[in-house]
Amino acid sequence: MSNEMSIRSELTKGFFRENPVFAMLLGMCPVLGVTTTAINGIGMGVASLAVLLGSNTVVALFKDLIPEKVRIPAYIVVIASFVTIVDLSMAAYLPDLHRSLGLFIPLIVVNCVILGRAEAFASRNSLAYSVIDGLTMGLGFTMALGMLGAVREVLGSGALFGFAFVGEDATTMLLFVMPPGAFIALGFLIAAVNTAVKKAKAFAAARSRAVSTQPATEGVN
Repeated sequence: MSNEMSIRSELTKGFFRENPVFAMLLGMCPVLGVTTTAINGIGMGVASLAVLLGSNTVVALFKDLIPEKVRIPAYIVVIASFVTIVDLSMAAYLPDLHRSLGLFIPLIVVNCVILGRAEAFASRNSLAYSVIDGLTMGLGFTMALGMLGAVREVLGSGALFGFAFVGEDATTMLLFVMPPGAFIALGFLIAAVNTAVKKAKAFAAARSRAVSTQPATEGVN
């Protein structure tokens, strides 16, 4: 039972409880820089997910063979290798998205989310848990970038995924497609997500208390 709970916790932690953006505020450079549209946000998130999953897998496999003194340079080499693969693949198969993301794709190498998971988790846990960690943290990162990109695109351009739903003469809040708008939108999203998480925890705690007291009540009756 405890093993099932542990796996369930690992599978869900990256979405809200330990979300890289909403909970830990990591990787802010791509979060604020590329999320002018939902497609850009999701594209950067998926690219980061691929790198995170690959680097976690390799680090978990070879952690016992990497000398302690050179572990960080070794992790960076591993991450850079996967970034190169992702960069060249996107340039070949998704050229428009590759041009939109530009320099932010090579900068995945220094994304603290990826290096942090390699150092703090993959180097200290089994392959299976490291793969799960890479998957859930990558999906959580993608979700956060997609949500922020969608909010900014809707408010700033009156469109979503490139499809406009307001007329050409409509007035939109262009602030949200500019850097200050990224900070404002992110702040409101963090507040909304944290409020939802707190309410969910309170509901779960109340439900747990109700379940734990139910047998005692039945016994008295």
